[in-house]
Order: sequence, then C-alpha cells, then structure tokens
Amino acid sequence: MALFAFVCADKPGHLNVRMDTRPAHVEHLNALNASGVLKMAGPFLDSDGKPNGSLVIVEAETIEEARSIADADPYTKAGLFQSVEVRAFNWVFNKPEA
Repeated sequence: MALFAFVCADKPGHLNVRMDTRPAHVEHLNALNASGVLKMAGPFLDSDGKPNGSLVIVEAETIEEARSIADADPYTKAGLFQSVEVRAFNWVFNKPEA
C-alpha cells in the first residue's frame, strides 16, 4: 500500500457547487475513513477564507486505484474541480502511526 495526495483546484465561481455537493462529499469521505482508506482531507482557502480547492490523502495499492477514488468523489462528479492532480506521497513528519 502507498499514499497518494489529491491536489484539487475548484473552478472559479463554483463555490455554490461546492456547498450544494458538500453533504454527499462528506458522506463519501466518511465512508473512505471508515474503511481505513482516507488518511486526511480538507479544503484549501482563498484570501477571504472561503474554500477554493481540496487536499485529500488516501492509501491505495496503485496510482490507478487512487485515481478511481478521486474520480468517485461527488465533487469530481459535480464538475467542481478545474484540475485534480494525483501524486504519490511520502508522509515523513508527524505521521500518526509513527
């Protein structure tokens, strides 16, 4: 198993899509968390403190599996994101299991 980070940027002017889809997104993340796949997640914030992207870190066997997890997110399905970058991640400092 390996860690993968999803670095997601919202489309400009799509805060309403984020807010409307948030309950389904949180439910999705709660399911990933319950299964042990989700390691951490949270929004990026703009200069006004409003969410404008997401950082999600998951554990998966392959980058393809990680990409399918990213694609299944309700935010992705709703067309919120301008871009989603999936990258292998090495959690070195302050890792909870360490």
